[in-house]
Amino acid sequence: MVPVNFAFPVSSYVPLGVAFFGLGTGYLIFGPQELFGWPKPSESLNWSNGWWGVWMPGFCQIVNGLFILIGLSWFHVFHGAPLYAAGVITTVFGIHWLALGAIRIRGSDLRPSGFMSIAFFLLCILGFIVFAAVGDWPVAVLFAGLIGVYFTEFFASFGLFTPLSVKGLGFFHTITGAWLMYLTYAIVLNYSIGAHLPL
Repeated sequence: MVPVNFAFPVSSYVPLGVAFFGLGTGYLIFGPQELFGWPKPSESLNWSNGWWGVWMPGFCQIVNGLFILIGLSWFHVFHGAPLYAAGVITTVFGIHWLALGAIRIRGSDLRPSGFMSIAFFLLCILGFIVFAAVGDWPVAVLFAGLIGVYFTEFFASFGLFTPLSVKGLGFFHTITGAWLMYLTYAIVLNYSIGAHLPL
């Protein structure tokens, strides 16, 4: 029996807009609450925040990351070494947000998130190195914001330097969320109508 080889055309339509928008939505939900202290924490608020965390930042990034990794490794429809980093990082970010969402829903102890933030701080430095090295400054700026998120998350999770650390986390969540909305607009407009926004 002769093996059959399938070849798929290379696509430039990498679904990064899904990941940008999902994470940006999560950050714009959590950030202002941390920054301004409103609405006040409650069991019902934890449920609401938790479900948003599971679905938008969590699910959107897992779908994007797996789509990229499968497209790179199985079907060869995407090309470009930085996409490997994007696939790995968005996949693990998605899984991380599923855990964060579940923690919020249950009102669980936040201290283990402090230890988690060390690993994700290092992951964000890796992302910054990769995208700065290839000259993709808008995504490198994103990772600079994420480095700020996980730096402040360490202190906020352990209740150190509060309320400054919580407000700092809210600040980085909010500005990084706003930058993610810019990246969402840039990738969608560039692909859809041929705009030339930096991306």
